[in-house]
Amino acid sequence: MSVSIRNLVAWILRLLLCLVFLASSIRTLSDLPGAVRLFTTLGLPGWLAYVIGGAELLGSIGLLVPMLTRFAAIGLSIIMIGAIGMHAFLIPGGLMGGIPAMILLLLLTSLLWLRRLHPSEAFDVSREDITTQV
Repeated sequence: MSVSIRNLVAWILRLLLCLVFLASSIRTLSDLPGAVRLFTTLGLPGWLAYVIGGAELLGSIGLLVPMLTRFAAIGLSIIMIGAIGMHAFLIPGGLMGGIPAMILLLLLTSLLWLRRLHPSEAFDVSREDITTQV
């Protein structure tokens, strides 16, 4: 896959993932009492709802900042792994309810793969994620 096609696909994925996680964070943060209640029902500390909602919001923004894309994708992947685990072990309905989290994890992993550095690009100062920060 050429670098230009890889970058185009990565930008489309970044935008779509940003919208999904932005919507999720807004839903969580707009109903914090409900989110806290859900977390405590699952045996988790209620304050974790604030952390997850805030992390999803920051991660959605980070996906659009070239220097932060990898960090945001890794952080959001960790949240999705946790969500999959919760569906597998604690939430009634099992893994079937965790399919959206699995799809998001697959898309985040694909984004990380598309944004990977080749050894020839590792020290190239003309890279997109360095030059766009000026």
